Amino acid sequence: MSIPIPRRLVLSLLAVLLTGLAAPSRAAEVTWPVETLTIETKSGTHAFQVEVAREEAQRARGLMFRTELKPDRGMLFDFHQVQWVAMWMKNTFVSLDMFFISENGRIAHVARRTTPLSTQSIGSEAPVRAVLELAAGSADRLRIVVGDRVQHPIFKLE
Repeated sequence: MSIPIPRRLVLSLLAVLLTGLAAPSRAAEVTWPVETLTIETKSGTHAFQVEVAREEAQRARGLMFRTELKPDRGMLFDFHQVQWVAMWMKNTFVSLDMFFISENGRIAHVARRTTPLSTQSIGSEAPVRAVLELAAGSADRLRIVVGDRVQHPIFKLE
């Protein structure tokens, strides 16, 4: 036995489904101006082109809906003051390495290979000024560790 489904209902449901599938690609187009940031490690100095999230709305959006992140790209979240910070991966489709950075530009904590789409809180483990997100594996590939120095105009260098 089959139940007839009105054509109008089928078309409406299809439109809703297609709109939902298209949303991430439109959302991925949101970007902010790119700035240069470097990280000094024992293995050398590594340069990245980063978008800087300075406003609350930018920090809330972050890298959500991106489907890729190139190895030399990232996002720097500037909180403007030293504070405890927690991040999450909701609506973030790519795994990231997160670097929690103190006011003087030193890396205070590293969260490696975060889980895409997770709502689990990832804490700074100490008060920090900023968080840098790079493609997962960057910390291991470039041997970036706690204590390494991040150079960007927002940090007061020692």
